[in-house]
Amino acid sequence: MTRIPAVALLAVLVAAIGLGGCSGGTGHGTHGGKNSGKNSGSAAPSRKPNIIFVLTDDLSWNLIAHMPQVQRMEREGVTFEHFLMADSLCCTSRATIFTGRYPHNTQVRTNFPPDGGYQVFQRHGGEQASFAPALQRAGYRTALLGKYMNGYQPGDTQAGPRPFVPPGWSEWYVSGNGYPEYGYRLNENGRLVSYGNQPRDYLTDVLASKGTDFVQRAGGSGQPFFLEIATFAPHGPFVPAPRHAKRFATLRAPRPPSFNEADVKDKPSWLRSQPKLRRPWLQAIDEGFRNRVRMVQPVDEMIGRIRDALKTLGLDRDTYVVFGSDNGFHMGEHRLAGGKMTAFDTDIRVPYVVTGPGVAPGGRVGDLAQNTDLAPTFQELAGLPVPPTADGRSLVPFLRGTKPSGWRETALVEHVKPAPSAEDPDRQDSAPGAPPTYNAIRDRDMLYVEYASGEREYYDLTRDPHELNNIALGLPEERRRQLSALLYALTHCAGSGCASASRNR
Repeated sequence: MTRIPAVALLAVLVAAIGLGGCSGGTGHGTHGGKNSGKNSGSAAPSRKPNIIFVLTDDLSWNLIAHMPQVQRMEREGVTFEHFLMADSLCCTSRATIFTGRYPHNTQVRTNFPPDGGYQVFQRHGGEQASFAPALQRAGYRTALLGKYMNGYQPGDTQAGPRPFVPPGWSEWYVSGNGYPEYGYRLNENGRLVSYGNQPRDYLTDVLASKGTDFVQRAGGSGQPFFLEIATFAPHGPFVPAPRHAKRFATLRAPRPPSFNEADVKDKPSWLRSQPKLRRPWLQAIDEGFRNRVRMVQPVDEMIGRIRDALKTLGLDRDTYVVFGSDNGFHMGEHRLAGGKMTAFDTDIRVPYVVTGPGVAPGGRVGDLAQNTDLAPTFQELAGLPVPPTADGRSLVPFLRGTKPSGWRETALVEHVKPAPSAEDPDRQDSAPGAPPTYNAIRDRDMLYVEYASGEREYYDLTRDPHELNNIALGLPEERRRQLSALLYALTHCAGSGCASASRNR
């Protein structure tokens, strides 16, 4: 047999499985509980607070152990231990984050047309429904830095004389393809600027400088501000900054019980056919994980830099800092070499941590939160009513140490398998191990999945937290019908109807 070097195999992993385009760890809130932090006594700000949202790309729980500034945020703020994505895919998640709507309501189901991407988001009024115009009308100075939506081109003029800036954003520094971290272009407030391949051009560092500059300028204006820094890190092709390129040389990808799963006979057919990962693939996974850890170092440094700037300016007591990811990432779990899109916790359960006024230190929220809740949260923090079109609810009560009445008991996860697209660098349609179309529901105790093919999965998370034993075939018929009916209700819900449906188990 021909032996493939680990470096070459990593390149195959990047190209074929989606590491180069658009996993839930262990040890961080796997059991959860209600918010254990009591109110620290610091009242909510008397004026409208500032909000900084750091959104990473494909960041999984198992990277947090290597991010000391995020760990500091956990100590000083509240951590959502069961924060779930409505679809573990870049563009669908971002459409939901901006609007507070499930993918079946945003109509953004994949990364690119005909079923998704920036064009579909825009065509269905996503930019007008985004939280940004509402915050701007409420007096906020708003800025978006980094990544926007898959399919967005920074040089697109939208038939105007200058590169287009979407409504709701006071300042705009956004790229279309920043995945390599070098050689990208930014639409800088309607002016197209090209960046090269020098260490100073490393995209995450450029975003850190621009973000700090915005905080310093906006902080002195007396106007409340909202800043979203959306990094392309740690998305593939896993390019670390030069100063971190040789760090973590002996690090290996975590090996939870699901890693290279021994027996997949109980899994659905798309996963049952996956062979065990052999040594070259395992080496490539380890190298990929090391580079992901290296890539989050500048993100972590950026968080520390911005929080230090807030403190220097005396704005730390008036500013919420929210850290999270658009989706998770698996690397070896269930024999899947690298990627996302599954309903497993590696892909749908992601870190979310919040610090700010009135947020008690060390708080842990075990209730189910979703990316549908972010837009309502930002709007309530800004003193705005949550629009009736939002499928999610505000997380602000949790930040104050209380649980809202009638909070969800079930979360919806939905996924449409992408159609082939030459535009998609992920080639998610043909990635080995890519799941077919499915809908799923997840609560604190179980995961239930229905595939378009008719196959099903059910995992008892209290006894089987690593999702090893699919016991769908053993479900009583009455229970199966109940789950199927709940899933149908959630996939057809809208607005407040989603909150009502999510309380049924």
